[in-house]
Amino acid sequence: MSDRSFLEWPFFEDRHRVLADELDVWAEATLGGLDHSDVDGACRWLVRRLGEAGWLQHTGAEAGAVLDVRSLCLIRETLARHDGLADFSFAMQGLGTGALSLFGTVEQQQAWLPDTRTGKAISAFALTEPQSGSDVANSTMTATRDGDEFILNGEKTWISNGGIADVYTLFACTGEAPGARGLSAFIVPAGLPGFDITERLQVIAPHPLAKLRFTDCRLPATAMIGNPGQGFAIAMSVLDVFRSTVAAAALGFARRALDEALTRVKARHVQGRPLADLQMVQGHIADMAVDVDASALLVYRAAWLKDQGAARVTREAAMAKLFATD
Repeated sequence: MSDRSFLEWPFFEDRHRVLADELDVWAEATLGGLDHSDVDGACRWLVRRLGEAGWLQHTGAEAGAVLDVRSLCLIRETLARHDGLADFSFAMQGLGTGALSLFGTVEQQQAWLPDTRTGKAISAFALTEPQSGSDVANSTMTATRDGDEFILNGEKTWISNGGIADVYTLFACTGEAPGARGLSAFIVPAGLPGFDITERLQVIAPHPLAKLRFTDCRLPATAMIGNPGQGFAIAMSVLDVFRSTVAAAALGFARRALDEALTRVKARHVQGRPLADLQMVQGHIADMAVDVDASALLVYRAAWLKDQGAARVTREAAMAKLFATD
């Protein structure tokens, strides 16, 4: 059983403690022995189950409500401790619709958030490009206005949930100004003519990942999220919210590693004594425990600050991500 004493820290309210305990019970009952051999199928199954259980309700906010970052971090930490693909599936539902939650119109939110928050639709966040990578200011994909439509042309790559998503938040140049000031955000349904998945990418930790290509793909002008030229600010705002949750997922992996190490050193005997009795082993375990708690303090400081209304937590979230992922 993982250490739960961190839940008594003053960063949390009682509702967060209840959430963490209930999710831990659900994950223990639901995620054990999950078959990852069919990654696409496993992700679809996970999104449905997370939606049916109500956990995806935390990934979107409508009509002026705000995302609770402490809840997002607690959920990601807990899911990551139980199953990495479950954490991925939850995280992408939040990241993929973060722009809608923060900047979308009521009509846009009503069109998509009910389905993404109940697991009926899968979302993705399409920012990275083949040449510019995640250097958003140098994006080259274009969205050209043509009457009541935009025409999309260009490519995206390393897009998580690419190939299985039902809806993508996509960033493209609309030309209001050079660089970042000419970038706009759009909500793009899968299956539009001219929108193709050109390659499914394979990585060490398997999850849905793809290259996207848009060739004269027409999109209603009402699909723009926010205002023309606001795309860079939207992307940075979404990442500012979810950056600390990446650290929370890494914290979940680290906490699981500590749990497994403790189990091992207590069970393994050398010369009639458990490894846990050896001072050098105890030192290593102590170092792990210190790193876990330090990560947790950084993660939940950043989340708490955001929930208190801080306009930006880029510094705090980046520190948490740096330390926890290391």
